[in-house]
Amino acid sequence: MPKILAVDDQVHIVRLIQVNLERHGYQVVTAYDGEEALQKVKTEKPDLIVCDVMMPRKDGFEVLRELKADPETRDIPVIMLTAKAQDADVFRGWSAGVDCYLTKPFNPAELLAFVKRVLSAQAGDDDTGGERVYKLG
Repeated sequence: MPKILAVDDQVHIVRLIQVNLERHGYQVVTAYDGEEALQKVKTEKPDLIVCDVMMPRKDGFEVLRELKADPETRDIPVIMLTAKAQDADVFRGWSAGVDCYLTKPFNPAELLAFVKRVLSAQAGDDDTGGERVYKLG
C-alpha cells in the first residue's frame, strides 16, 4: 500500500486529503508545516507527497527544493496543492521539479486521479512515458 505524506497548515485540508486517500487504500501520514514535512519524509519514507505552498516555517517551494537537492529524496514525486495559481508560481513549481500542480479549491476525486497517475508514472506502468501531469484551476 503506497504511503502518502499530506502537508498543509490548514487542518481541514489535511483531513480532507487523508480521508479521501485512505478510503481508496492509501496509507496517509500528515504534517502541518514545511519543517515537519521534511522531518516526516526522513522518518516515514513516503512514496508521494501532496504539499501546500503557503505554510509557516518553510513554504512548499523550500520543501521541494530541499527534497530535490537530497539524493535520498529527490525521486519522491510531489503534487503541489495550492491557491497560488499565477503563472510565475506554476513556473516556479515546474522549475523546482514538481510532478503535478493542482490549484485550490480542488475536487478530491481529481486529486485521487492525479495521485494514481503520478504513482503509476513513478512505477513505470502507465502510458505517459514519464511525462509530468499538469492541471491548473
